[in-house]
Amino acid sequence: AVEGFNVFKSSKKALVISEENKTDEGEDNLSKEKKKINLKLEADSILRKQYNIHVSGNKVASPLKSFADLSSVFAIVSHKLKIEMMYYRHLCKGRECFACAPTGSGKTLAFVSPMLMKLKHASTEGVRAVILCPTCELAAQTTRECKKLAEGNKFYIKLLTKKLIRSADLTKQRCDILISTPLRLSSAIKKRKLDLSRVEYLVLDESDKLFELGLIKQIDSVVKACSNPSIIRSLFSATLPDSVEELARTIMHDAVRVIIGRKNTASESVNQKLVFAGTEEGKLLALRQSFQERLNPPVLIFVQSKERAKELYEELKFDNIRVGVIHSDLSETQRENVVNDFRAGKTWVLIATDVIARGMDFKGVNCVINYDFPDSAAAYIHRIGRSGRAGRTGEAITFYTEDDVPFLRNIANVMAASGCEVPSWIMALRKLRWKKHRPKRESILTVPDVAEE
Repeated sequence: AVEGFNVFKSSKKALVISEENKTDEGEDNLSKEKKKINLKLEADSILRKQYNIHVSGNKVASPLKSFADLSSVFAIVSHKLKIEMMYYRHLCKGRECFACAPTGSGKTLAFVSPMLMKLKHASTEGVRAVILCPTCELAAQTTRECKKLAEGNKFYIKLLTKKLIRSADLTKQRCDILISTPLRLSSAIKKRKLDLSRVEYLVLDESDKLFELGLIKQIDSVVKACSNPSIIRSLFSATLPDSVEELARTIMHDAVRVIIGRKNTASESVNQKLVFAGTEEGKLLALRQSFQERLNPPVLIFVQSKERAKELYEELKFDNIRVGVIHSDLSETQRENVVNDFRAGKTWVLIATDVIARGMDFKGVNCVINYDFPDSAAAYIHRIGRSGRAGRTGEAITFYTEDDVPFLRNIANVMAASGCEVPSWIMALRKLRWKKHRPKRESILTVPDVAEE
């Protein structure tokens, strides 16, 4: 061997070439990685466009294509139901979320399932999740759906009732998920019967209704009581005004905004009609005539006040149709019985105020009749959304009188946005700034003696 000489030793030129090759290889890998990311972003964009999904926020996750993806990504058992793909992805990843989707599209499943997946198992450490609903009826329905989805798992799911607040110290009871209206929950917090410091999930269902002026104080007390620094807050509704979104952002951190379809529009699966009845008497005649020609139960009829609900019930209860009525003057038990009778088919036609216009899921409602013109676009969207749910088709008929004509254009815009045909003369009406439309109407009753009884 010759000292200082090695036949395998690379020359300086070879080393330079080798380094250049490595650099080129690194750049190629980087380019391939970039291309892969861009292709993924493009595929995500195409998929969102296909399902009319609109998202905004930092580091927005890719949508899940199927429940098979859900099972592989999060190692969970899939449910054979259609649901908005984006909600799962963000809630399962622990992101706060604004979610707006049409009525009947599965929002309850969208927030309950990820919640159950992340909680994993029952705990003895107090309330871990809170769901707020605007009405007692919706809270009871959400409780039933939670229990169905949690079947086979030992989760403790409770509906907060007046009886429960009076009779028990809730801090000593096992509870994983608590469902309530804001007033009851804030009342229990004031009485120090609840500790919400360990709550991991807070969901505001029908959030725009919850943020209305009368409920903001109660919502605020609940948000303050849920003091866990790692809490995940989510808002769900079929209508989400900009004012509500701005207010909600003050309590949320780095939230992702998910809109399915067009924001604040009616379901495209509902065939919508406007019927001119002229006067209050004309509305009653039109209703009776439609029932004689074709009564296809179950049917929901909406009126603007509890007094008018009682009056219409008195007019129809002897008309050889099984009719029921629900309003705020009934006790909680009575209201529950009315809802159960309608669900069971014992009642064919249910007269209601807007107390059940939001979130209530009645299987197979064939027709919604707006006997009284809705007082806002949001009220209209939620009312007719009781029909055409979970992929089914439905029908919505809205009566209007001379007093309602100035506000026809506002409802016609909602109808046109969801693909319904609207007469050209209505679309040519002057567009008014929307405001609560609740005129003083003549009595529905045609027999004065009945009112006196």
